[in-house]
Amino acid sequence: MDSICLQGRRLTNTDLEYIRQMRREHPEWSRHKLSDHLVAAWQWFNSAGRPKDMAARSLMLKLQARGLIDLPAPRNRNGNRQRCARPPDGISSDLVAWPSEPITGSLGSLQPLRLELAAELAPRRRVASLLQQYHYRGFAGAVGQNVQYLARDGHGRELAVMVFGAAAWKVACRDQFIGWSPEQRQRGLPRIANQQRFLLLPWVRVPGLASHLLALSVRRLSADWQRRYGHAVGLAETFVEDARFAGTAYQAAGWLRLGQTTGRTRQDRNRTFQAPLKSIWIKPLQTNFRQHLYSL
Repeated sequence: MDSICLQGRRLTNTDLEYIRQMRREHPEWSRHKLSDHLVAAWQWFNSAGRPKDMAARSLMLKLQARGLIDLPAPRNRNGNRQRCARPPDGISSDLVAWPSEPITGSLGSLQPLRLELAAELAPRRRVASLLQQYHYRGFAGAVGQNVQYLARDGHGRELAVMVFGAAAWKVACRDQFIGWSPEQRQRGLPRIANQQRFLLLPWVRVPGLASHLLALSVRRLSADWQRRYGHAVGLAETFVEDARFAGTAYQAAGWLRLGQTTGRTRQDRNRTFQAPLKSIWIKPLQTNFRQHLYSL
């Protein structure tokens, strides 16, 4: 093997041998310690100067899956495939009490609405607790670059939470809509944010609130991403499970439905697992979003 490209980084045989050498010289190192060492040794930082530690961990897992390296055993049983398992360190699983009275009325009665960026540990724990308890898919924490929001009304009452994270690697109708090549997609994918969770709290029953919050989020998403990671995003995407939701709020907020998933996942190599069908919705965040995506 001359080289391999994973997580946006090209690795040579020399790089792989360096990882193997670290494993031989430090068998006591955990996966976390090993990834932190690699980030420092490779000076692997994003444009905002933040270490790409989660990218390093994902890269090592992919290398191990291909039989190219051997990682130490995980020190806990938590993982990406256990969405409803015990939350990772720093994520709260405290129960959030259902209020005695629902939040009802008109959208105007909730003003001024605030969409707060959950950047510190305390608000992120709150977002995680609400999603763990009330979102049908649960929540095991966001991996990699992500932006999280907590919505409140003018009285300080919690209304909703959102999590935007890394874009899906391949989506046929999205990639056709953008019109980019595989090489352009690999470079430009960090400029797409995927709305991975959107939860309107179940006791909140206010017509038009969901689409209003979607509109608020996309107005500020690119700037928040820029401040956090040193680059803007030009497009937002999400996947809406058709059997559960009609996507009405996304349509009202000006999102565009591109098509539907096939019901397969990239882990389903034998084509035996039928995943729920989902509609693919996108929202350009800039008028020249294609140029922005191609510019990396």
